[in-house]
Amino acid sequence: MNTEATVMVETPGETRDYGPNAFGDDLRRFVNLTLTLANTDFKLTYFGSALGYVWSLMQPLLLFGVLLFVFTQIFHVGANIPNYGVMLLAAIIFWTFFLTVTSNCVTCLLAREGLLRKMRFPRLVIPIGVCVTALYTLALNMIPVFGFAILFGVYPRWSWLELPLLVIPLAMLSVGAGMILACLYVRFRDILPIWSVTSQILFYGSPVIYPALEYGGNVALPAKGSSPSTWSPIEALDHVQHPSGYGTIGTLGHVLMCNPLAAILTQMRKALAGGSDKFNPSAAFAIDGTIHLLVPLFFVLAIFALGVWFFNREAPRISENL
Repeated sequence: MNTEATVMVETPGETRDYGPNAFGDDLRRFVNLTLTLANTDFKLTYFGSALGYVWSLMQPLLLFGVLLFVFTQIFHVGANIPNYGVMLLAAIIFWTFFLTVTSNCVTCLLAREGLLRKMRFPRLVIPIGVCVTALYTLALNMIPVFGFAILFGVYPRWSWLELPLLVIPLAMLSVGAGMILACLYVRFRDILPIWSVTSQILFYGSPVIYPALEYGGNVALPAKGSSPSTWSPIEALDHVQHPSGYGTIGTLGHVLMCNPLAAILTQMRKALAGGSDKFNPSAAFAIDGTIHLLVPLFFVLAIFALGVWFFNREAPRISENL
């Protein structure tokens, strides 16, 4: 039996919500519940598994191995880019975090249906707990990334301190989209297959498997005595000059860099591996100016704010709609 109050009480000039809200009225209880759910989910994920945490790393590592071989040995996308393998692995780890949060958020409310019907608690702790669980895994997955980087000659540098800062907008974007998807899935079960297809489009539309310098395509200007057909991607960049003297990115590339995932992944590559903008551009260079970074930042904040607003509006009705 559903023990929640599901009757809306109306008085002249006043309408009261008829279910628990998203935030609750006790911040400490909210935090404790979130951590409890996150810790429980993290432990249950590997409960009874012989290899435990290793399984969470196997998927991105296998994907990394396949993509590294295909795109360096067959398509030669990153074969001439220094530290391409290190940057590819880190990008896959970051992408896996985004995909894990959003995909798990889609069904997180339905998975907690019994709990939602029996207890009154801040509903927002469920998607936030999903994000915190994914953060635990991300932190563990970055350990082999750093080990792989050092093994291949990318040694610790001050710019590595940017990486935790980049996780903040990534987490906000992920949980913001996750809250929207969670509420929509309660009403429309088609959201799960739709998001599955959409996430694949985002994967290939973001510079995960290819560098930002090839984002949107480059148009090389032929030089005297050379044949463009013989240029490698990096050699081609030598013939396309930015006012600063570095290689440039096409206009379409600047537009596509407005994708928050593209900006985050590009800056992550820069922070991890360093190097000149000619070979490993910063997000500011890739989007054609630091001021333009306000565009992907706006999208991050807008998606997060929309997710919080939408989830807060739907929270009192979640149990009823389930």
